[in-house]
Amino acid sequence: MKRLFDFVLALVVGVLAAPVIAVIAILIRLESPGSPIFVQERVGRNEKVFRCYKLRTMMQGSPIAGSHEVSASRITRIGHFLRKTKLDELPQVINILRGEMSFVGPRPNLPVQQELVEKRRARNVFDAVPGITGLSQVRGIDMSTPDLLARSDREYLDTQSFAGDLKLIIASARGAGRGDAATRET
Repeated sequence: MKRLFDFVLALVVGVLAAPVIAVIAILIRLESPGSPIFVQERVGRNEKVFRCYKLRTMMQGSPIAGSHEVSASRITRIGHFLRKTKLDELPQVINILRGEMSFVGPRPNLPVQQELVEKRRARNVFDAVPGITGLSQVRGIDMSTPDLLARSDREYLDTQSFAGDLKLIIASARGAGRGDAATRET
C-alpha cells in the first residue's frame, strides 16, 4: 500500500512540480555556474548506496559532507530559500518512482557519515526505505546528533502507519522542523 501511494503521489507531484523545478533551475544557473541538479550518493535500504537527486543549494565544488559540517557561507542566496521551503527536495520524486525512496521514512545519510551508519545499523534502521521527510525531520533532529536521530528513526519504524505518514507529510508541508544545521547558522 505504501509503495503504491508513493508511486501515484510521486507521479502527480512530478507532473505538477516540473514547471516549478524548471523555473528554479534557471534561477540557480543565473546565480551560480554548474548544474542546477545536484546528485549525491546516499545510503538506502539494506545499506545499498543510491544516487539522490536534489536542486543544488550550494556553490559548485562544495565539500561532500553533512549540512551540519559545511559552512552556511557555501549556500547560495536562492539555496537558503530552497532549503527553508524544502523545495530543493522536489527532484527526489525521481528516487521515489525508482523505489529508492519513499515520501516518509528515515532521511538517507551520506556513506561518509560512519557514526550515523553505525547507530542506524545497531537499530536496524536500514531495513526501511528512506524518505524525503520523517518523524526526525518534523522534530527538527538532523544528522549532527547521530544517536538521537537513529533512536527517532527507530521510533518512527516501530509506530509507522499510513495515517501517521499522512500526518508527517502534512506537518512537513506546513513547515515543521527547523531545516538543516547549515541554514540555522545564518
